[in-house]
Amino acid sequence: MEIEGKIIAVLEERSGVSAKTGNAWRSQEFVIETHDQYPRKCCFRVFGDDRLKQMNIQAGEELRVSFDIDCHEYQGRWFNDISAWRVERIDPMAAQAAAQGVQAAPVAGAVPPPPASAAPFAPTAEGEAAADDLPF
Repeated sequence: MEIEGKIIAVLEERSGVSAKTGNAWRSQEFVIETHDQYPRKCCFRVFGDDRLKQMNIQAGEELRVSFDIDCHEYQGRWFNDISAWRVERIDPMAAQAAAQGVQAAPVAGAVPPPPASAAPFAPTAEGEAAADDLPF
């Protein structure tokens, strides 16, 4: 799954040593807010020292975050786990334009789509069944 938005909070880093393997681990959570008409917030986690260094997420950045959702049970209660596996930086100007509902400028040389009123079929002669036989 993916979500796009602005990082509004960088939570405290957590670290420890695995009881099973004895290896050290690092984890950090971030809160992202979408630019929808009704903005939503999502807290996601990045696990692993190598991923934290590679992603280098900072407050205020515009990101597209790819993540997996999982759930686990602890003492009779269930908890969601949203783990990021890829982060892409987004141009802040493009994100701002998307938030305001403005379409991006067309790419030079791109062919615009045909207008919605363009007929996809050739006109039929009188008495022939129309290519579109919908009742409305």
